[in-house]
Amino acid sequence: MKQDTRPINVGMTDLMSFRWPVTAIASIAHRIAGGVLFAGIAVMLFALDMSLSSEAGFESLKAMMLAPVGKLITWALLSALAYHLVAGVRHLFMDLGFGETLEGGVFSARLTLFFSTILIVLVAIWVYGG
Repeated sequence: MKQDTRPINVGMTDLMSFRWPVTAIASIAHRIAGGVLFAGIAVMLFALDMSLSSEAGFESLKAMMLAPVGKLITWALLSALAYHLVAGVRHLFMDLGFGETLEGGVFSARLTLFFSTILIVLVAIWVYGG
């Protein structure tokens, strides 16, 4: 009888050794960006409340946003928004019938990663470089 050598449980090391298709990477990143945006809503509502509470609250929020952690949070939220927007447009085109083949899906996933990388770099320049 042949012994089954397949792994019973897939661990993190197993996941890192897989060769992920670009379509899977684009899809997983789209879901992660959506999760980051969902969590970011709470952060942005807190910031809005703080900025509208008083002049001192606004100045305090301004100081937090200029701190390195504040810039990182701003960059992360804007990057997630940029990626989610580009991936959402990709899905809208797919809903219209474009890129539904395997080759079209791979091409559109690569375009999504390319354009979102450009937007994320521009966001970093805007947040950190001014």
